[in-house]
Amino acid sequence: MESLKNRTLLKVIVLGDSGVGKTSLMNQYVYNKFNRQYKATIGADFVTKELHVGEKPVTLQIWDTAGQERFHSLGSAFYRGADCCVLIYDVNALKTFESLNNWHDEFLKQANPVEPETFPFVLIGNKIDIDGGNSRVVADKRATEWCGSKGGIPYYETSAKENMNVDEAFLGIAHKALSNERQQDNIYFRDMSESVSEAIEQRGGGGGGGCAC
Repeated sequence: MESLKNRTLLKVIVLGDSGVGKTSLMNQYVYNKFNRQYKATIGADFVTKELHVGEKPVTLQIWDTAGQERFHSLGSAFYRGADCCVLIYDVNALKTFESLNNWHDEFLKQANPVEPETFPFVLIGNKIDIDGGNSRVVADKRATEWCGSKGGIPYYETSAKENMNVDEAFLGIAHKALSNERQQDNIYFRDMSESVSEAIEQRGGGGGGGCAC
């Protein structure tokens, strides 16, 4: 059995309007099941899934929240420490696509990542199975253009009900989260070394531009 200490824990936040299929996608991915009964998620909940990204053992901790406006008061603790944010909309409901900017901005405001411009997001267009795709109102071109405007966010189209592209989407999410986790480690160590250099300068300073050598 693999040692837990070699396994990387990645926190993934899933956001989007109510009813777009956030919980259904998570349940399909983690438990391989789809529940036809729709019930709004109250507050926040998370599920975990173990997988390998290349040779690396990873545990995805996927956090789900209700999309209704009245649950927007989850606070920064829900978002804190996230390695990736997944935005989900329903390709058959234009309003859910139009609110993506709000979710994107809300995440950056609450999570306050070190480098917001490069923080990894993934976009998922869900429910592509409905009516054989005839009732969709958001073309994939429009979604990819939106992703381009946000710095090239990866985009997946899925059906939680038919289990279409779900594993592929979450594997892509794991890759993005893992790359961010490594980047954060580098930033952390870089900040630490800068702090140490500053401390040495201050201690040995005083005489015209002290050298930290």
